[in-house]
Amino acid sequence: MYRQKPTVRDEFKEKVLDLRRVTRVMAGGKRFRFRATVVIGDERGRVGVGVAKGLDVATAVNKAKIDAKKSMLTIALKDGRTIAHEVQAKYSAAKVLLRPALAGHGLRAGGAVRFVLALAGVKDATAKCLGRTPNKLTNALATIEALKELKSEASRPQHGVK
Repeated sequence: MYRQKPTVRDEFKEKVLDLRRVTRVMAGGKRFRFRATVVIGDERGRVGVGVAKGLDVATAVNKAKIDAKKSMLTIALKDGRTIAHEVQAKYSAAKVLLRPALAGHGLRAGGAVRFVLALAGVKDATAKCLGRTPNKLTNALATIEALKELKSEASRPQHGVK
């Protein structure tokens, strides 16, 4: 009697942000590959963005998930719902502004920024893409850069507290 191998549940949720067919021109013609941009997160403060290429869509997405796990970032969520303070960051042509919000406000963000924040576990925040680029990859990486700039509550100076 054979025993079934236990399936390993991945603790991360994933979202494919972007799929592109990229070409390389060779002497014999064009070679096509796929580039996948994937965001993964556990909705409890850990998030990562990965980019990879493959000969077909499935291999590109799997490689991008592995890349996202390698570039995982942990952020401290204030009250488990929002970010600690306002941050702004730039990556390439993308510029992103993130602001905390009160409980019940919801996540007001668009495009790639929304997916990165949602998979990070941010439930109440406002975000704005200040750059002109519609590129999902650079907007997602700008959001990651902004999250890297967040200071935890313990390391921030308390003003007006005696």
